[in-house]
Amino acid sequence: MTSSLIRGRPRRAAGHIAVRVGHAVLGGVAGVVWLVLPVMTSVTQDPVPAAGGVTASAAQAADGASATDYVLPLVALAAAGALGGYGYVRRIRRTRSRTTPGSPSPVPPAPSPADVERQARASLVLADDCVRTSREALGYVDGATSAEQALRAAETELAAAFAIWRRYEEGVPEDAAGRRQALVGVVGRCAEAGRRLDAEAAGFDAVWDAGDALAVAEGRFRQLAGRTGTVSAALAGAGERYGAAAVAPVVGYVEQAKDRLVFATARLNQARQAADSGDGEGRRRGVRAAEGAVTQAAVLLGGVERLVEEVRAAAELVPAALTGAEAELTGLRGTASRPRPAHADAVLAGVRGEVTGGPYDTVDALRRIVRAVEGTGGGRSGVIAAGAELVARSALGAADDFVGTHRAAVGAEARALLAAAGRSAPADADRLARKARELAERDVRAHGNPFAGEAAHGSGVGGVVLGGVLLGEEGDGGPVVAFGGPESRRRLG
Repeated sequence: MTSSLIRGRPRRAAGHIAVRVGHAVLGGVAGVVWLVLPVMTSVTQDPVPAAGGVTASAAQAADGASATDYVLPLVALAAAGALGGYGYVRRIRRTRSRTTPGSPSPVPPAPSPADVERQARASLVLADDCVRTSREALGYVDGATSAEQALRAAETELAAAFAIWRRYEEGVPEDAAGRRQALVGVVGRCAEAGRRLDAEAAGFDAVWDAGDALAVAEGRFRQLAGRTGTVSAALAGAGERYGAAAVAPVVGYVEQAKDRLVFATARLNQARQAADSGDGEGRRRGVRAAEGAVTQAAVLLGGVERLVEEVRAAAELVPAALTGAEAELTGLRGTASRPRPAHADAVLAGVRGEVTGGPYDTVDALRRIVRAVEGTGGGRSGVIAAGAELVARSALGAADDFVGTHRAAVGAEARALLAAAGRSAPADADRLARKARELAERDVRAHGNPFAGEAAHGSGVGGVVLGGVLLGEEGDGGPVVAFGGPESRRRLG
């Protein structure tokens, strides 16, 4: 928004021009009066007969003096006009040539490459947030077919934007003009994703309002609250059986889910009170804030349940994977072109020791087996391929859960890597997803967590920061769960 200082300068410039023109007109009027006054005097008064002692030469002298009276006003009029015109032209030239912030430039300067890159990063983060929250919002309504189609179209645009950004980070294209055009393409794709979502936001709101959103949110809240004890017990059991390292990716998730459910409790109570008092807007904001907290709690608890299942499945697959890897490496023995690598043997021996030595991280052990065989050009057996898929699926799910529940703090790089992981083969997907989570955790540490838990009552804060994401109806950290793009977020906030 233009400051009042900048907005005021053009008006002052116009005022100076008006004053100068006024001075010129005033000078001209004065000159005209001076010019006309002698004429009026000579016309309205009858000539006085000359006294008898006046000669003809005296009369001629008087006529000469009368002519001189006409010259001076003309000179004054011309001088006033010239000064006014000069001042006007000088002011116009100064306004056009001045480069201070106070004068508007006829051609705004082009944004620098750094500015365009920052805009592309911000566009990616905003579009990804909008797609994520819109996807979550659809879980609370039925029959929003057009909104579902808009979401799929927005996801396609966002995927294309992430693909362009990924190539940009890898140095493609190389020329400056091409790189700038790539960034413009990223911004354009993100804007189109937001436009697709915004176009259906009103229709989604109508479907949402038609249902009993408060009852739906309360039902999901009760269901999740009942699951916390079971999920916590399952996590503890997996930690005892497979070791702390096996469950390290989800440590603290149950506690974070409980924090979000506490927040949801307060918002649901506010929504119920607003509904009882006839405050429709208060009810809407309370329910949508509660939906956001309930959704994130579900993601956290679901992440724990998924990891426990993956750890168990990996434990069952590791022995078969060891056998399959040994068979593939044996096929390389004695081959001059592809000798059996000693590193692969060392990896397999280490995994065997862990299996017989007590609790171990089964997913990580399976990952090392897959990578050991992959380094030899093998990995074509069914058990190794199954192991690679399980490992990649586990890494993708863990990274996506972390980004989704901490998205207020996660930047464009982690999101782009996560998007690339979803498009890659299992081996690459595992690496990219693990790197994405690493970058996301770094972003969260840099962002900090101002406080965890319910916001202070009466503080005027419309949300609460939990794990790097702000839940609630106000703030820049994370919008309320609702369908729509950037325009809808601004309308709700």
